[in-house]
Amino acid sequence: MHSMNHVFLMGNLTRDPALKRLPSGVAVSDLGLAVSENYKDKEGKVTERTDFFEIVAWGRQAETCAEYLKKGSPVLVEGKLQLDQWETEQGEKRSRTRVRAQRIQFLHRGGNGQKPDDTAKRASADQSEPALEEEPF
Repeated sequence: MHSMNHVFLMGNLTRDPALKRLPSGVAVSDLGLAVSENYKDKEGKVTERTDFFEIVAWGRQAETCAEYLKKGSPVLVEGKLQLDQWETEQGEKRSRTRVRAQRIQFLHRGGNGQKPDDTAKRASADQSEPALEEEPF
């Protein structure tokens, strides 16, 4: 049986990217993304609905996001759903689903009025996916 796990999301960041480094030196960045849509309800009134997603970026892509993006930045995220599971110090099992970014395209000009170069606009994850070395944050 074939399977597919692929996600496209376009929206605005809900906070500044949080860049961290694993003990191996690999960069990882967490981003929050708000995706809004308008629809008509039963009475015909236009209503806005906003969904919130957690995004994780790795390597050079994580560094580029932290350098060029900030709260409110519009982005297009291409990636896959990933289930993180861990156990707390108290022995409680935890899990969360988030999007592991494979490509993040910046949809704005940089804050200094200069347009980021193509490398920054298309911060792709071209390196192999690093293994998690510590509990997800």
